[in-house]
Amino acid sequence: MSTNTIHPPTDNSQMSIVIVGHVDHGKSTIIGRLLAETGSLPQGKLEQVREMCRRNARPFEYAFLLDALKDEQAQGITIDTARCFFKTEKRRYILIDAPGHIEFLKNMITGAARAEAVLLTIDAHEGIQENTKRHGYMVSMLGIRQICVLVNKMDLVGYDQAVFERIKAEYTAFLKNLQIEPVAFIPISGMAGTNMVARGEATPWYHGPTVLEQIDAFTPKAAPLNFPFRLPVQDIYKFTEQNDDRRIVAGTIETGRINAGDAVTFYPSRKRSRIKSVEYFNGPENPDAAAGEAPGFTLHTQIYIKPGELMVRDDEKPPHVGTRFRTNLFWMGHAPMIKGRNYKLKLGAARVPVKLAEVLTVLDASELSTVQNKQQIDRHDVAECVLETAKPVAFDVAGEIERTGRLVIVDNYEIAGAGIILAPITDEETTLKAHIRQREAMWRPSAISRELRTSAYRHGAKFIVVTGESAEAGERVAAALEKDLFAGDFKAYYLGVSNVARGLDADLGAVTEIDDEQIRRIGELARIMTDAGLIFITSLPGIDEHDLRTLELLNQPHEILVVNIGENRFTDYTPHLSLPAGLRDEVAAERVMHLLADKDVIIEYYL
Repeated sequence: MSTNTIHPPTDNSQMSIVIVGHVDHGKSTIIGRLLAETGSLPQGKLEQVREMCRRNARPFEYAFLLDALKDEQAQGITIDTARCFFKTEKRRYILIDAPGHIEFLKNMITGAARAEAVLLTIDAHEGIQENTKRHGYMVSMLGIRQICVLVNKMDLVGYDQAVFERIKAEYTAFLKNLQIEPVAFIPISGMAGTNMVARGEATPWYHGPTVLEQIDAFTPKAAPLNFPFRLPVQDIYKFTEQNDDRRIVAGTIETGRINAGDAVTFYPSRKRSRIKSVEYFNGPENPDAAAGEAPGFTLHTQIYIKPGELMVRDDEKPPHVGTRFRTNLFWMGHAPMIKGRNYKLKLGAARVPVKLAEVLTVLDASELSTVQNKQQIDRHDVAECVLETAKPVAFDVAGEIERTGRLVIVDNYEIAGAGIILAPITDEETTLKAHIRQREAMWRPSAISRELRTSAYRHGAKFIVVTGESAEAGERVAAALEKDLFAGDFKAYYLGVSNVARGLDADLGAVTEIDDEQIRRIGELARIMTDAGLIFITSLPGIDEHDLRTLELLNQPHEILVVNIGENRFTDYTPHLSLPAGLRDEVAAERVMHLLADKDVIIEYYL
């Protein structure tokens, strides 16, 4: 073992490096050797592991310094990512040992997600394997461009330069297809320590850096402070005790910085305000905040926003907003990803239903060959595809702001896919519009015309949506409207919010969730009810502009009337009738009746 002395770092900077490669290509051994050579092991740890091997009649391996879990030692493979810390005279490092077995690629991606550079190992004796190529594709997909290839176990091939050069040429050509140029190829023996910290005598033909020298040569990523401000909103807290009327927007700042007084916009709602104060739990107010911090913000103008929005400074580049985007996606789920099925998208703090809209290309990651005409994404496939969310989300292209351009797909409560956003898609085609077109093409109209129903019923068909922040107020007004219509011998039906909401707070009587599936069902029901000539009423508190436009589409070719109670929470949608909060139910219902008369829905209506 080398007796090199590693002095304290010249600064306190820290870099994250992930080491990847095919199973049994020596990643854990390389890390164990690095820890031992740099004096980064706890005192007595090396001797403890050597003694453990002696007692169990097992040959000592540096990998045992990391593979501490019994399951991992028994199977001889690294199952989960192991983080360790070491330092050189230049800086401090977090080194992540990611699993190489194909069944644990999910863990490998988790380990590599925040890395700034990659050490990729190739067994000189076995050569380039399927996972060697798949891992190369994975790290490129994650946007990591600093890749150093370690051709390990050179002692097993007699330190043959021809073997090294052949592997170097083949893998260089492979990475070139990914637009990656590796920073170095280093011939090493993790077991013997050749070219790890000190140059090995067994490779006089190699004149490049040692592994430790190359690690110190890696360039850190640009600091997140240098990017536009991005804060995914995790929650909004309201305080009421002691006349405290603050509404605090909370989250962790991903990139950039912000100051009290800065103008901000929340996406996708596009609601605007200005930062009044920057606050910390049990701490004083601050004039500013920066990436990595998790403060709360109060706003000068109180606006209604939901968790999952992205807070952005007005004087910086805004994010993209949409429901469709092109992605590079790696699928890890046991079941394939198929079109039309709902999954959950995690993007920043947003959690929304998502569907696979199109499969553009599916790659065999081991050969980078395209699989033609594939319409699903199977386990371990890498696909370029179009995803479509049920609601608009705010995002950045990963090549511009990496932290808000990465996504995760959840299937049955498990992470099944991970990827990066390549570009927004701005065309108007959506799966919802395609569904409505197909539905209308197949629709068989009634033999009774709309005009005959209107004449017989003395009113036209209409879908009325009562909304507002208060579920209770909306339900009371909608119920009162139904009574007035029924008393006037009009054919109306009110569907209560508790019949469609997925959750209710039993104590407060408040709706806890009206999700996209409920919106879809109500819209489809409205299409039937209005086609039957009825006045169909529902109350949907807390819905947004996108929900209303979805209901409009689903109710086509019939129209919708929106009645908003209380504060107008919409930025680019104008309700047909706005009623103040606190208005008596019968007065509110009477005003809606007047609106129906003004729009000629009710033909014979007299005060």
